[in-house]
Amino acid sequence: MEIRLDKFSKSFGPVKVIEDMNLTIGDGEMIALLGPSGCGKTTTLYAVCGIHQVTGGRIWFGDKDVTSLPPQKKNVGVVFQSFALYPHLSVFENIAFPLQIRKEASADVERMVKEIAGTLHMEELLDRRPGQLSGGQQQRVALARALVRKPDVLLMDEPLANLDAGLRLEMRSEIRKIQKETGCTSILVTHDQVEAMSMCDRIALMNQGKIQQIGSPDEMYHQPQNRFVASFIGNPPLSFAEGTAQDGHFVAPGLHFKLPERISVSAGQAVTVGVRPEYLQPDFATPIEGEITFVESQGREILYDLTLAGGQVFRSIQSGEQICKLGDQIRWGIDADAAFFFDEKGDRM
Repeated sequence: MEIRLDKFSKSFGPVKVIEDMNLTIGDGEMIALLGPSGCGKTTTLYAVCGIHQVTGGRIWFGDKDVTSLPPQKKNVGVVFQSFALYPHLSVFENIAFPLQIRKEASADVERMVKEIAGTLHMEELLDRRPGQLSGGQQQRVALARALVRKPDVLLMDEPLANLDAGLRLEMRSEIRKIQKETGCTSILVTHDQVEAMSMCDRIALMNQGKIQQIGSPDEMYHQPQNRFVASFIGNPPLSFAEGTAQDGHFVAPGLHFKLPERISVSAGQAVTVGVRPEYLQPDFATPIEGEITFVESQGREILYDLTLAGGQVFRSIQSGEQICKLGDQIRWGIDADAAFFFDEKGDRM
């Protein structure tokens, strides 16, 4: 089921949250609405669901205009951050609830509940109450309840936020596996870039009610269109330094190197360089000097902060044993060809 938002707008009173958004989600695709708190991603999800009434524009499911339809008239499954399970009902009854609302025959309800329970490997949980389940088990129940009605669209609002780190990793792969098996067109709302990049076919990165860029996880990481996208995607994040272009070189306090030939600039033009941590290494060609001001061991990887004479801080990530300590004065290098350059508006050059 293709989903299409055509000039979608949403306001709350005088406050415009989203204005003239266009977004198409392909049949069977899983897309992430990613962005910081308050960017409009949950508002968009609730409009697709029907919880929020649209202020302007249209929402289409395939060739059907569903803009004004309430949630119960749309064949959507929704998984909320809180799971929203009924504590007084058994797991079986929680999963069966949307089928009973639809007045399905009892025999069909039992068959469909057991079928989805088998898909999610939770047959032994059907007689329990939500309070007797772990967080991961409750997540599976919420997912089963959303999928049991065989929805055209699956909507997930921060579904892993209440799980611990180990369980989030497990459930990321589990949800993605189920989504691919069912072929259900899906929207994931998250502020966690790792969830978005590991679970989804494409990412729509939002900020202040606007989509900054849409693309595959690889495109978002390697081909960001502006400084916001580059800074939001990647962990550890990019390091930035602001300078100017002079005689084909990037010049900033404590930093001076030749700009790649692909970068077209005017003399004196303001330029910001962004360097990912993997492109600052001891043996890279474009030299920079500074002091090690932060060291963090993450087991197989070590993070270093290199503070330049001008005060700019560049971060490096390296595998293996620790090779520097706090206070060391070092001369490392960056890969200028792999760096990103942005103009004064923040657009990538």
